[in-house]
Amino acid sequence: MKHEKFHYRTLEDVKAKCQELGVELPFAKDTKALAQSLKLGSFTIPNRVGIAPMEGADSTEDGRPSNYTERRYTNEAIGGSGIIWYEAISLAEEGRSSKTQLLMNEHTLDDFKRMNERVKEAGLKANGFEPFLVMQSNHSGRYSNPGNRPAPMIAQRNSWLESFRPADDSCIVSDDYLKRMEESFGDSARLAKMAGFDAVDIKSCHGYLFQEVIAAYDRPGEYGGCYENRSKLLKNSIRAAKQYEDDKFLVTARIGIYDGYPAECRGFGQAPDGSMDLTEPKRLVRELHDELGIGFIDITMGNPYATTHVTRPFDAGKYPPDEHPFEGLSRMIHGIGEVKAACPEMIIYGSAPTYLREFSDLYAAGAVEQGLCDGLLFGRMSFADPDFANEIVKNGRIDPKRVCLTCGKCGDLIRAHKPTGCVIRDSSTFMPFYREFMDEKKSLPANFRG
Repeated sequence: MKHEKFHYRTLEDVKAKCQELGVELPFAKDTKALAQSLKLGSFTIPNRVGIAPMEGADSTEDGRPSNYTERRYTNEAIGGSGIIWYEAISLAEEGRSSKTQLLMNEHTLDDFKRMNERVKEAGLKANGFEPFLVMQSNHSGRYSNPGNRPAPMIAQRNSWLESFRPADDSCIVSDDYLKRMEESFGDSARLAKMAGFDAVDIKSCHGYLFQEVIAAYDRPGEYGGCYENRSKLLKNSIRAAKQYEDDKFLVTARIGIYDGYPAECRGFGQAPDGSMDLTEPKRLVRELHDELGIGFIDITMGNPYATTHVTRPFDAGKYPPDEHPFEGLSRMIHGIGEVKAACPEMIIYGSAPTYLREFSDLYAAGAVEQGLCDGLLFGRMSFADPDFANEIVKNGRIDPKRVCLTCGKCGDLIRAHKPTGCVIRDSSTFMPFYREFMDEKKSLPANFRG
């Protein structure tokens, strides 16, 4: 299939295309459902829309937030989102995705604390409430790139993924290393709490280390093979983090429920033939709730490095997907709904509404109304229009002149390790970085331009 260009002028056009494709997307008549409050433990979140984790590639070389980082999160707080789920923050230098990825440790802690104070103050002043801030703890695993030089750390070999980014047996991490990660991710809760976050996310999605381990069907030892072994890293890390939980600080997770890999390189949430099978993801979410006391999570799918169309349907990207973007959206929201139905007590945020542009708000409201999820996190949209939440909640609809166009340019900036935002809607800030990227790309040999 060629890249699908979004050309739908009315919601009826979107619905007609869905009918032609034989897929269902939830749409509400209005956005009132998104203006409802939501309880997360002792916290009350004032609306059902939030910011999804989006790396900004704008840290200092030692991992501290920069002026660009603070600008981004402050603008999102002013924009009225009830919850801001921060981007992936590395806990180990060797696990950073680049030298411009945020890094949390004792040395950078005070910088995060100062930034969070300003972010909350900005939200309170603009909207009368402080946004709920989640720190996403991560180890990039296969995609570790400290110093902007690939240094993969993998759970097991995967020939298909290695066709995109080479790795060999020497890259496989030991059981001892994974045990140390349990301690590190547990300690991330302490650091997050001290930095003024309201929750910490023990991240397991998008092909990073924890997601690889939970899909390590062929790995020997105590972290591979059976489900109990594969889920141990995530569960033990959450248990370690829970010791810091109280009525003012929560532990959560972002869970990838379907990787979308070929059958011969089976990912999580897939049957041996490669088809989507949510038996284990539903079991995992149920256990996180019942056994570990996790009250809310965010659910996503895919691997942005390899199955980007599964993670976030797009107009333009590195490859033409073999499905229409509406098919990917339908898989995402109904997969989330299947997990929600299996654990209705869990507060579940959904992902990836941005592709629908000016109809994404009615889609999000419909998903909440139909019980497929309890709220929606917007990623690329927050780059293009950080005020989208106030537009929805206060004005009733998102501003169609400010929506994300899913052009992929923000992704280009992230991969180029440059400060990232919307090149179209905030061109005065980010177009210079994009021009730098294009100039650098022209200087590369043709086979390296991508």
